[in-house]
Amino acid sequence: MEVLHTAIAIVLAIGLIIWVKVDPVISLIIASLYLGLAAGVGFADTVEAITIGFGDIMAKVGLLIGFGVAIGALLHSMGAFRKLVHALLRVFGPRRLPYALATALSTIFPSIYVDVQVVLAAPIARTSAPHVGRRGLALLSGAIGTGIFAGYVFVVPGLAAVSIASLLEIQLGQYLLFGIFLGPLTAVATTLLFALLLRTRYWNPETDEEPEAREAEEGPTQDDPEAVDAGLPLVVLLLPILVPLVLIAFGAVADVAGFSNAVIAFLGNATIALFIGLLGAYGLSRWRSGSHLTDEALSNGFKTTGEILLITGIGGSLGEVISATGMDKTLGDLFSADAGAPVVITILLAWFIAAVLHLAIGSVSVAAIAAAGIIGPVVGSTGVAPVAVGLAIASGAMFALQVNSNFFWMFKSLLNLTTSGALKTMTMVTSIASLVSLPPVIVLALVL
Repeated sequence: MEVLHTAIAIVLAIGLIIWVKVDPVISLIIASLYLGLAAGVGFADTVEAITIGFGDIMAKVGLLIGFGVAIGALLHSMGAFRKLVHALLRVFGPRRLPYALATALSTIFPSIYVDVQVVLAAPIARTSAPHVGRRGLALLSGAIGTGIFAGYVFVVPGLAAVSIASLLEIQLGQYLLFGIFLGPLTAVATTLLFALLLRTRYWNPETDEEPEAREAEEGPTQDDPEAVDAGLPLVVLLLPILVPLVLIAFGAVADVAGFSNAVIAFLGNATIALFIGLLGAYGLSRWRSGSHLTDEALSNGFKTTGEILLITGIGGSLGEVISATGMDKTLGDLFSADAGAPVVITILLAWFIAAVLHLAIGSVSVAAIAAAGIIGPVVGSTGVAPVAVGLAIASGAMFALQVNSNFFWMFKSLLNLTTSGALKTMTMVTSIASLVSLPPVIVLALVL
């Protein structure tokens, strides 16, 4: 019965979010309460599971998310990401810009939240599109979409990547070592396949693109990021991101190679590494922008962090209630390699659960967190490397981002696309990316 009640709870959450337009936090709490009470967990134990689930995920990812978003907010206030995109345009030219954007978004940008990424990248796509060709806007939109979410799920400190690794108890350094290759590989391969698709009659600018809106031309002001960061080299602006990534990766390599020590482990700890990055971003911002703009940027970052942490924590609560129903035992039987499930089937099931949750809920992060929360308690019994299962969840969680996602409508508006155009770009590239990334994950699972 726990399977039936879990399905009802998920459908309930979906219905409340999509049809009744209830906030996802409230919807997920209602679904968690229903599941706990209907499945016989009990009043007190249901409340305990909700609070424990929330607290556990906050203990694992709370500081990481807070530091990562704060770094992104400070660098955004200094124009770092905008400057990076302009540098890519100068170096690679408009023809190669889609691949450069996809690579940059999937490797360097994951420290900043997805909404801000698309806000930064969309104006570059719109202004560069005529130079790329008749279908330039479609190709650049697809590159932005796949780059953002490939980084989001595969590359630390992307929110989904950090959450999956934490819930499955995968060392962030290990996840990073695999994800830093899989993320850009997925983004570039997807962009290439999408470019081939656009050579057909798939895209119709007359029906898939909105008439271009007039954009006011304004000179730089004190708050303009381009005015603020004019004197700093790009490499210096990106140090608050690059240094933590190097520290985390070096700590993981040192641990695997056997030459780690207390100092290396301390500096390679993801929380410490990101805090070092935050100190660097804060120092740069104080030096270049002054205390007022720095405090304003940090305050905005902390406000965003609160919203992200709440939905992340509630996603963890639902996973804990599902576990409390005994669903973990049911899934353990399903996923157990000892019960005859081969490695490939285990990976496909993990991918499938995450993909269905994303189609249902409309949030990549919530789908990833919920799937990891469901699978986490039994991953040890599968006989499959946890990092491979985590990457399979990440791959599935990208599948077919569409109309039940707030990001979808933001993406549509910022890139001047019609609804059909947004479906043909964002929904298509996330579907392709999800499928393209699955075979490498299967190979990894067979090798590890």
